[in-house]
Formats: sequence, structure tokens, C-alpha cells
Amino acid sequence: MPLHEIRADYDQKSIVVYQAYSPAIAQPAVAAQRFVPPFSTNRMTWIKPSFLWMMERSNWGRKPGQERVLAVRITRNGWETALSQAVLTGYERGVHLDRADWEQQIKRATVNVQWDPERTLTGASQDARSIQVGLSRHIIQQFVDEWVTEIRDLTPTVRKITALRAEGRYDKVAALLPKEGIYPISPELARRLYR
Repeated sequence: MPLHEIRADYDQKSIVVYQAYSPAIAQPAVAAQRFVPPFSTNRMTWIKPSFLWMMERSNWGRKPGQERVLAVRITRNGWETALSQAVLTGYERGVHLDRADWEQQIKRATVNVQWDPERTLTGASQDARSIQVGLSRHIIQQFVDEWVTEIRDLTPTVRKITALRAEGRYDKVAALLPKEGIYPISPELARRLYR
């Protein structure tokens, strides 16, 4: 697997990203099919296209405040708008002119990107990286009002997978995972996201 590669469940018009919230935020969002209060548009929210990385981050939906795992389908146009504004959370030679250039970019960033180790079914780290995209309060309203097309609650599936993992039945787990493929990005976006 290449070090930097976006793996996602996507089609011609949309891409699925994952988030985990408390029931107080998740339940109204699923009912309304959009993010509504108490979801806040005044703080950064992170979206993740890798299901297994989301599982690691939320401890398979067991971390306090992240008990409900949501599959949020957004437009590809919205996703690529976010990527086109992204600034890496750390200085990277080859992406930024120099450290001062990165410092200026990160101060003005409306979208942050970081790459964390992708995960296996057992939770082990892989050498390949998984993208996390942070939407600041300056762009999050677009996410809420224009990009989101569907919100599904995956919590029952996550609980089933968790039980199967505890029994060591990884063949059954694999069958329940979302189908993720390599998401194509332009050379211009690639230069922005990694060297």
C-alpha cells in the first residue's frame, strides 16, 4: 500500500466519511438527515474516509462521547473543495516552501489535514497512512448546509463487528466492512496533501 493514499467508499457524485459522536448529537442528526444542535458549527470537526481508522479513533464506538458511529455521505465537490483548501498540520519539506511558509499557511487555514497510521482489522498500525480532514468554523457551515447528503447510524453494525472481533471471527468481520477503493485526486491536490 502506498504511504499516502485516500481509501474511501465513494461513487461518481459522493464520498462517505465517518464521525463518532455522543447520542445527544448523533440521534438528532440521523433523524434530521443533517447536523443540527447540539452539533456546534463554532468548533473544528474532523471527517475521516477510512472506516478502520475511525474505529481505532473511537475505540470501536466505546470511547465516551463517541459511542455512535455515523457514515456521512457528502458530495465529492464538497470533499474536493475541502482538500483544495487544506494545509498539513505539520511542516513537510517538498509541500511547503519552508517552515515560515507553512507557519503562515497554518495560521490562515480553513481546513487542516493530517495523515495517521492506517489500521488493520485487529487494530494494528500499518505503514500506510490514512487521511483525516479538519473543517474549521470558517467552512463547517458549508459542510452542514451544502455537502451532506445522507447520515447513517452504523452503531449496530459496529457492535456486531466488535462482538465478532472478540470471538476472533475476522472472516465474518471482513464481510461487514464498507467497501473502500482508492479515491482519485488530481496532481495539484496531491502536491498540497503530501510531497
